[in-house]
Amino acid sequence: MSTVAVLGGGIGGLGAAYYLSKCPQVTKVIVLESSGRFGGWLWSTRRPDGAVFEHGPRGIRPAGAVGRNTLNMVEDLGLADEILPVTYSHVASKNRYLYVNKQLHRMPSGLGGVVRTVPPFTRPLLLNIAMEILKKRGKEEDESIHSFVSRRLGQELADIAIDSLCRGVFAGDCRMLSVRSCFPILFNSEQSKGSIVLGMLLGSGGGPVVPPGRLAQRSAKESWAQWSLIRGVQSLPEALTEFLQQSGRVQLHRDEAVTKIRPSGSGWTIHLEDGVLTADHIISALPAKALSLALPSSCQPIIEQLQDISTVTVAVVNLEYQGSILPVTDRGLLGVVYDSVPFPEHNRPEGHTTRLTVMMGGAWFQEAFGDAESVSEETLLARATEAVQTHLGVTSAPSWSRVIVQRDCIPQYYLGHHRKVESMRSFIKKNNLSLSLIGSSYDGVSVNDVIFSGRTAVEELLGTKF
Repeated sequence: MSTVAVLGGGIGGLGAAYYLSKCPQVTKVIVLESSGRFGGWLWSTRRPDGAVFEHGPRGIRPAGAVGRNTLNMVEDLGLADEILPVTYSHVASKNRYLYVNKQLHRMPSGLGGVVRTVPPFTRPLLLNIAMEILKKRGKEEDESIHSFVSRRLGQELADIAIDSLCRGVFAGDCRMLSVRSCFPILFNSEQSKGSIVLGMLLGSGGGPVVPPGRLAQRSAKESWAQWSLIRGVQSLPEALTEFLQQSGRVQLHRDEAVTKIRPSGSGWTIHLEDGVLTADHIISALPAKALSLALPSSCQPIIEQLQDISTVTVAVVNLEYQGSILPVTDRGLLGVVYDSVPFPEHNRPEGHTTRLTVMMGGAWFQEAFGDAESVSEETLLARATEAVQTHLGVTSAPSWSRVIVQRDCIPQYYLGHHRKVESMRSFIKKNNLSLSLIGSSYDGVSVNDVIFSGRTAVEELLGTKF
C-alpha cells in the first residue's frame, strides 16, 4: 500500500498516523487537519507564570488494555519523565462529592463506606451489591444505562450516582445513553457471567490483549488511578506531532479542510478547499457528521447513519482563586473539578492558589443557555461562579478565568448505537471501500478508546499486530 490519508488531526488521527508510521508497507501517510492546531480536544493553556489549565480531558486513566496501550505510546514518545500520577490512595481519588438536596455528600469509599449507610443513600451499598448477584440476566439487546443499573443495583443508585457519572463522562442523560455502547464492560459482565459483580471479579472474557511496557508496569505497581503530564495533556499530541514529523514518511497539514472524497480506481480522490490529492486508503478520524458531508452519494446508507449520531456542547470554565478555598443541582451544571487537588503541579509556583473547572451544558445546553452560537462568555462565567458559590460556599471572586465553548465535543451513544456502527462497517466491507472509521463517534469517547481505535484500524488494514 502506497499512500494512506488520515482525515482529522485530533488524538485519534495522530494515533493512527503513529501506528502507520511504524509499518514499512505504507510509503506515505498524509494527515489532514481543518484547524490551525493538532490535538483536537486535548488542549491546555500554559500561562507564563507556570499555571496550566485544561479545556478538555485533564486526567487519563491507565486501567485495562486501552490504558496500557496509551502508556506504552507515552513511553515510546519519551514522555515517561513528565508523567504526573495520581494513585488510588490519593485524596483526589478517595474524595468525590455529589450535590444532592442542596448539600455536598462525600461518595462512599473503602469497606466502611460500603457496609454503612452513607448519605445521600438510604441503605448500605453492600445490600445492592449482594442482591445484584441474585438478579436474572437481562434479555434486551440494548438498554439505557439508567434502566440497566436500576434493574441490577437499584433505582436510588441509578438516580444519584449513575446520573452524576454520565454527566461527568458523557455530558449526557443516563436515561437515553446505551449501556452496551457506553459501558460495554457492564453489559458484557451480565451477558457472560449473569452478574456485574461476578463479571468484574472473574472477568467477562474477550477484549484486546496489550502487554504492559515499563511505564504501564509502574502504573500497576504504584496503583495509579489517573495521570497527566507536567505541561498538561496537550503535551501528548505535541509529542506525537514531533514524532511524526521526524519519521520521514508522514506529511502533516494544518488548515486543510476536506470538502469531498470520491472513489477513484482502488482508492480515493480527496478534494480540499484549495487542491486535490489521492490516497489508496482513508482512515477517517472526523466527527460523524463532518464525514457524512464529505462522502459521495453512493454512500447514502452510511451518510444517514453518520448523521444520526448526536453530539453535545460543553462550556468549560476555568477558574483560579487566591488561597485555599475548598473545604441534583442546576440542570445545566455537569460538575466541578478540583484541579488543584490531583495536580497541584499545575498551579503557578508563586503564591498559593486554587484551580477549579466548571463544566456546564452537555445534553442540557440548549435548555440552560440557549443557542451555543449566541450565549456570551459573561453569561457562562457568571453561571459558573454562581455554582461555585452555591455549592462550595466560595464567596470571593476568581482572580483569573477563561471560558471555552466546546461545540459538539462529545458523541452520544443512544440505544442501538452498536447496530449503527456494525451496519456502517458492514456496508464498507461489502462495497470494498478503502475506508476505516475511527474516533469518538464509534467505539468509545475516552482518550484511551480513541487512540486504540486508531491502532485497531491500522492492524486490520495491514494485517499486522503491534
